[in-house]
Amino acid sequence: MKIGIDISQTVYEGTGVAEYTLRLVESLLRYDTRNEYVLFFAHHKIEFRTSNFERRFKLQTSNFKLQSFRIPPFILEFLWNRLHIFPIEWFIGNVDVFFTSDWLEPPAIHAKKVTTIHDLSILKVPGTFDRKIINVHKRKLQWVKKESAAILCDSEATKRDAVALLDIEPERLRVVYPGI
Repeated sequence: MKIGIDISQTVYEGTGVAEYTLRLVESLLRYDTRNEYVLFFAHHKIEFRTSNFERRFKLQTSNFKLQSFRIPPFILEFLWNRLHIFPIEWFIGNVDVFFTSDWLEPPAIHAKKVTTIHDLSILKVPGTFDRKIINVHKRKLQWVKKESAAILCDSEATKRDAVALLDIEPERLRVVYPGI
């Protein structure tokens, strides 16, 4: 199977989502030798991460390739979350599954999409977030609800919130606790 993963959020070193994504990819590449991985990275600070990623993961495995693009996140947010054009396969080729980030939700031609909802505080306590960030996440979550084959939740509480606040069918939600 060929699995694509959006690793763009790793540019924000030290944040929860960046660490989650890094550790997820590290573990998958270390323990899964049957599948092939395509890591999608897009950011205008491309030199920040891509060389580190290639060095770090080449030492462990050769079952992945990195596709990096110098595209500012706001452009992809506009193209993918607002207009919902330019499928991920146009960037990384055909994949069976594509794991999306917490920020962007690209359309897919054939790939089954999977994402993680870490929490829904953006909807529960919107007054604690910048309006722009709220709007980005709302647009992304609308596409998740319509298109994701599976949605991973960090906890049972997040799963309950996804059902209550987003009206997502419980059978599409899976609780997968983040590792320590």
